[in-house]
Amino acid sequence: MLRYKKILPVIAMLLLIMGEFACRKNDKIDTSPALKLRFSTDTVFFDTVFTTIGSVTQRLMVYNNNGSKVQVSSISLAGGVKSDYKLNIDGVAASSLTNVEIPAHDSIFIFVRVTIDPNNHNTPLILTDSIEFLTNGNLQNVKLIAWGQDAWFHKNESLKGTFVWDSIKPHVIYGYLRVDTNGSLTILPGTKVYFHSNGYLTVSMNSSLFIQGNLQHPVRFQGDRLDEFYRDLPGQWSGILLRSGSKKNSINYAIIKNGNYGVEIDSSGTTPGTILLLDNTIIENMANDGLYAYAASVVSTNCVIGNCGGTCISLLKGGSYEFRQLTLANYWTTSVRYSPALFINNYTSFAHGDQTNDLVKAYFGNSIIYGSEDNEISVDSSSLAQFTYTFNHCLLKTTKNIAYPGHFDNCWKNEDPRFIDPANYKFAIDSASFAIGKGIPMGVDFDILGNLRTNPTDLGAYQYKHN
Repeated sequence: MLRYKKILPVIAMLLLIMGEFACRKNDKIDTSPALKLRFSTDTVFFDTVFTTIGSVTQRLMVYNNNGSKVQVSSISLAGGVKSDYKLNIDGVAASSLTNVEIPAHDSIFIFVRVTIDPNNHNTPLILTDSIEFLTNGNLQNVKLIAWGQDAWFHKNESLKGTFVWDSIKPHVIYGYLRVDTNGSLTILPGTKVYFHSNGYLTVSMNSSLFIQGNLQHPVRFQGDRLDEFYRDLPGQWSGILLRSGSKKNSINYAIIKNGNYGVEIDSSGTTPGTILLLDNTIIENMANDGLYAYAASVVSTNCVIGNCGGTCISLLKGGSYEFRQLTLANYWTTSVRYSPALFINNYTSFAHGDQTNDLVKAYFGNSIIYGSEDNEISVDSSSLAQFTYTFNHCLLKTTKNIAYPGHFDNCWKNEDPRFIDPANYKFAIDSASFAIGKGIPMGVDFDILGNLRTNPTDLGAYQYKHN
């Protein structure tokens, strides 16, 4: 035992010397001209960036896989201080930095951002640069590539009079864009409208919005962040608001996505006639409701409203509504959902009591109303006002008893419509769908994709196309 006690200090000393030697070796700077750094990618890519807005920040990792410390003589933008790109190198904001040390088997971060100046180009452009690394006389580089495009910018702007937007340049909205009293905005096929955070479009009293997309060139509404992370991120902008007194609005072939609300209609029963014609339109991935109507009037064909954090459609405080060949599908997974796909009532509750308004009509024909919850339909009425609703030849996800003529005419419940991929917003039906051939003629000759409807027609916005 005494012998081992004498040996232990010797072993400890040897380990200490070896550790110190290893540390000294790691502290020694490797000056070999053959030394190379490794990078997390050879190209830092930015998807479409609008002029003046800037981009999301991208991250580049620089690795030293060698057993000794490395001193990078310089890290710099090839474009220098005039480059549209900006760097933050290991915590230092600079277009270039010298003598950057990277310990053995360690790494540093470089953060990259780009801002594209106005250029008056109507078509997309490519902006390139590179980050150059000089180590022991060895030059390496990482490419920087950004797609950029000029756009029309609107910041807290009111449109007074008659305006027409075409598709030559996208429109980017900061804050709000208001169609002022007695004005109108027409948006032509193929136009893209992007909203900065919390941005919205509002239509005032006696004003109108005409969205005139077509099958080949729909009008698109979404947030202004186009990189991959934001592709399916809800809540990026506020929504389209048709205020009380707006009139004769129409939306045809639009894609409205990734907002808080898709379309809000506030009528309070003061506007005569149909407030909104809504046709061939997709509203999806809203943090709250897809279509929110308050004592309004809507006529709709061939629409798809899907995957919303609230309801896909809320029809509140009465009004008049007709939906034909509607696909309503809620398979929201971003957070817990407490609302059904469809909610209808004829009153509003206040502290002093309920305020009612007649639901003259809520008609759903040849429609699919489905989702991931057991009950995707909720109706709530006051007996003090008219409450008329009808589901005619509809496929429903519900726990309700649908054997009520006048409310449910030739309807089916809890039969899987077999959407292609509802989690990824593909709500067309497949060849085994229960919805095939269950409809009746309703004057909607083509589906949302322009396919001729057969007789009997399929339910929902999509006609299954047989080979």
